[in-house]
Amino acid sequence: MKVAVICEFSGRVREAFRAAGHDAISFDLLETEQPGPHQIVDIQDIPFDYWKQFDLAICHPPCTYLAVSGARWFKDRMPEQAEALDFVRYLMSLPIDHISIENPVSVISSYIRRPDQIIQPWQFGHGETKKTCLWLKNLPLLQPTNIVEGRKGKVHYESPGPDRWKNRSRTYKGIAEAMAAQWGSIGK
Repeated sequence: MKVAVICEFSGRVREAFRAAGHDAISFDLLETEQPGPHQIVDIQDIPFDYWKQFDLAICHPPCTYLAVSGARWFKDRMPEQAEALDFVRYLMSLPIDHISIENPVSVISSYIRRPDQIIQPWQFGHGETKKTCLWLKNLPLLQPTNIVEGRKGKVHYESPGPDRWKNRSRTYKGIAEAMAAQWGSIGK
């Protein structure tokens, strides 16, 4: 299966699919944290037809102007929010048969549509909370793989600093592995 992992600098989802034997490549404006196939690019600069070669896209649009955790600033950032929502619509319209859009609880639910599923890291082997919404196109719901005790809000309480946003945005390894295991056989 050919997999595009869009807006991923960590390489976690890409590497989970590659470990499962898939041809996966990540795309982001930033360098990848893990060696592997990665393009530093604004994906909207890539010709739209390019995306037809992929069977699956896992998309992580930036949540800065979307996540409800930043709602107190929305009134001052309406143009940025409108642009972020347009980007989500663009991702949803890619000519790829199977698409997952991942984001925290956000205004995507109000302005585009409600998520198909909400998952937590503790359902996939990590004793932490980070409510994550999935908007799915032709994909089944992600089934929990390892429900564990612990409901620590580590991401919510991440210390301030220049890398706080990165630390809060990385996909948990157990979730990435579940995506590769469960969605890797789609379309076969």
